[in-house]
Amino acid sequence: MFGDVVARLGREAVKRALPELKKQYEPHFVIINAENIAHGTGSTPKTLAEMEMVGVQCFTSGDHWFDKPVVAEYLAKQDNLMVRPANLADTRAPGVGAKVFTVDTKKILVINLLGQVFIKEPAATSPFQAVDKILAEYKGEKLDATIVDFHTEATSEQYAMGWHLDGRASLLVGTHTHVPTADARVLPKGLGYITDIGMTGAHDEVIGVKKEAALARFLNPNPDPEKRPRFEWPEEGNAQVNAVYAEMDEKTHTCKKIQLIQKFIKHI
Repeated sequence: MFGDVVARLGREAVKRALPELKKQYEPHFVIINAENIAHGTGSTPKTLAEMEMVGVQCFTSGDHWFDKPVVAEYLAKQDNLMVRPANLADTRAPGVGAKVFTVDTKKILVINLLGQVFIKEPAATSPFQAVDKILAEYKGEKLDATIVDFHTEATSEQYAMGWHLDGRASLLVGTHTHVPTADARVLPKGLGYITDIGMTGAHDEVIGVKKEAALARFLNPNPDPEKRPRFEWPEEGNAQVNAVYAEMDEKTHTCKKIQLIQKFIKHI
């Protein structure tokens, strides 16, 4: 799974890195967090199709999941590969927050959750209650793995979810901050865990955004959102790839191994 794939540089980095990673790890299932793939915010049918073409089999999202409303066209397709946050307060939101993907003969449940700590929009209900409800709904299905992308800002909220799901899911990965954490591990009851995968996108900028625009916001803060410097995302330059590789036990459906993968790609 690739962490937040940001803008064109992120998409191009996936295209360059994925063939090599497939040769090295021979994964059965490839996921990316796609909430930033369309010029840094949201996703579109075109950008999602671009990633499908290179072998991505599932998309998760986060707080920017609907920044480009045209994504509703993609979500309306019966065979779409998107899982958006399950705990949105707006119950009329298009798409689903949990979906079973069949890979060969294996059934993989993918759940996307949105944190509540430090994330104001979109409004979200308790991710803990939401995941409990989803797991109860799928209890009767014979699943080979359950993967949860928890898109959250606070490390404490992520760690709490790890202990909440240990023994109940196969893999819990964090996205959102764009900064990878050095805590990939398997918890005592078999949950593969990492607080944040990090991002795939511009290497020499501020979490994917052009550093000049990011610095301008810090140097000249303005409470009025309309008067803040606009974020810009570079279209070319050096790129970073942050992803995780995880192996599941076929009998117990727990995680045997989780590894953070980091790559540098010079000038895209």
